[in-house]
Amino acid sequence: MKIICIGRNYTDHITELNNERPSEPVVFIKPDSAVLPKEQDFYIPEFTDDVHYEVEVLVKIKKVGKHIKQSFAPSYYDEIGLGIDFTARDLQAKLKEKGLPWEKSKGFDGAAVIGEWVSKTDYDTVNNLSFELKKNNEVVQTGNTSLMLWKIDELIAYVSTFFMLKKGDVLFTGTPAGVGKVVANDYLTGSLEQKELFNLRIK
Repeated sequence: MKIICIGRNYTDHITELNNERPSEPVVFIKPDSAVLPKEQDFYIPEFTDDVHYEVEVLVKIKKVGKHIKQSFAPSYYDEIGLGIDFTARDLQAKLKEKGLPWEKSKGFDGAAVIGEWVSKTDYDTVNNLSFELKKNNEVVQTGNTSLMLWKIDELIAYVSTFFMLKKGDVLFTGTPAGVGKVVANDYLTGSLEQKELFNLRIK
């Protein structure tokens, strides 16, 4: 299993972090050890004091594929979900300043929250799904897949050009604006089309 993540896929998030709008998808990888075990709290690592939440729509790949045409991409997934790409923002900033890879700030243990999976057939289209993240029962992030710069099927086609996709791989499709810091005792809940798909406590 590999976790393939897309950065800078929502214009408003690009703006809030003062990043340059990319001409093609920004891709990075999290190791499988980054997945936070189900029902487990998230513990802030000792090497950072600035962990940010980034809620994202997820896609679970169901079969092997490479150089997938966009028109065939829908046949490579049946389930979608919601999760969090936790980011050590202070560490990421230092790495970016030096032109170094982001992995230490994005791929540490527990940095990938994967919620419940739901069938894509529950929805008319995956390209108009609303989602939100609440912190301590207050909405802090909202988004809609219609606002993605690159939609899900485009991402699958693009990513498969570089990486063979395998059954069980998870695609994180990018985060909208509203990212922010978590501290001990925060409680996060994520919902897709008003259905809660994950909840967790920060320690």
